[in-house]
Amino acid sequence: MASQELAQKLQRRLQLEESGEAAEGEAEAVKGAAAAGEVEERSCLTASADAELSAKLCRRQDINEGAAQPRRAAVFNPYTEFKEFSRRQIKDMERMFRLYDSGRDGYIDLMELKLMMEKLGAPQTHLGLKNMIKEVDEDFDGKLSFREFLLIFHKAAAGELEEDSGLLTLAKLSEIDVSIEGVKGAKNFFEAKAQALSSASKFEAEIKAEQDERKREEEERKHRRAAFRELKSAFSQ
Repeated sequence: MASQELAQKLQRRLQLEESGEAAEGEAEAVKGAAAAGEVEERSCLTASADAELSAKLCRRQDINEGAAQPRRAAVFNPYTEFKEFSRRQIKDMERMFRLYDSGRDGYIDLMELKLMMEKLGAPQTHLGLKNMIKEVDEDFDGKLSFREFLLIFHKAAAGELEEDSGLLTLAKLSEIDVSIEGVKGAKNFFEAKAQALSSASKFEAEIKAEQDERKREEEERKHRRAAFRELKSAFSQ
């Protein structure tokens, strides 16, 4: 609540006291205004910051102090949110994410990211690792969710990462083909995707291919079981 509005409410309170009117509801409103005024004075807000940046900084401090919880999407579907990637690419990213999520908590924290970069042959400093997380850490919790992990490859494929970014190094060394063409030039990736097939039809084609592969594997298992039974019958005679 703005300081001007707070001053108006306090002045109203004084007027009520002078006239002897009972204003219990108004007093509660004044208390709420005073509390909001105290929150407004937190160091996370600066005079030069715009409204959006101030709100983000304020929320980040609330999360750090335990006064607020990071926002969690009720439902996250990577196949619909990241349509530029194929089903197989997203599964490859998910396997990589789970491989380095050694705590099995659904996040890659600072130490797990440190291990990942060392395994990829590109170790980073402590500050470098923190900056990597910061680039895609939308909820300011200091670790990477699977959605934020996908954002790394999204930004890399779109050419939105600086050439010296640790995230770009991660994307290039990950052995996951997302058609990264380098900084500034990878936007053709999205144009090529748009000209090929619609995401819906391609998604259906990939599902059908997986179903066909499972059917073929099932047929092979049936043939092996039948051959084993024949062999067993021959030995039992």
